[in-house]
Amino acid sequence: MDAALWAIGRGTGVVGLVALTLAVLLGIVTRSGRPLPGLPRFAITLVHRNLSLVACVFVLIHVVALFFDSFAQLTLLDFVVPFFGSFLPFWQGLGTVAVDLLIAVTVTALLRNRLGLRAFRLVHWLTYALWPIALAHAIGNGTDGTSPWFLWLAGISTLAVVAALSWRVSARFVEFRSVRTGETS
Repeated sequence: MDAALWAIGRGTGVVGLVALTLAVLLGIVTRSGRPLPGLPRFAITLVHRNLSLVACVFVLIHVVALFFDSFAQLTLLDFVVPFFGSFLPFWQGLGTVAVDLLIAVTVTALLRNRLGLRAFRLVHWLTYALWPIALAHAIGNGTDGTSPWFLWLAGISTLAVVAALSWRVSARFVEFRSVRTGETS
């Protein structure tokens, strides 16, 4: 049973990271107000939200599977207080921080209409910290974190996010506010 829990923990961690990476990329694209070729803007927003929820589900399964795995030896304290784990406490602590940030971002996203746009955006900016922290956790604490295939995956993910962020902060990035607000020129 422990081997199955360990495999589930490993697999769901990788899938959760990939889904989170794609959600971050689509979040950056969505903010631009421009559609992707073949997809209207609202579809990008829906895919972004759905991928974010998929990432949350896989991270939840990752955490629960490793909690019940006797090899991982995680305690409830490990899920709440970062950097107190018995195995690689720094890297495990990064995972705890990432989950805490993920919970904050998810809760505010689900309560967006009640909290208001300003509070939502302020907390949503934590995603820019969440993603690299989760990636560092995966590399430092993951069973496959230093495997060539995973380092390739991490490198490609990093290049994609850095390219999207570079585009987002570049002078060529023009946010089409009229697309988001429905204004006409």
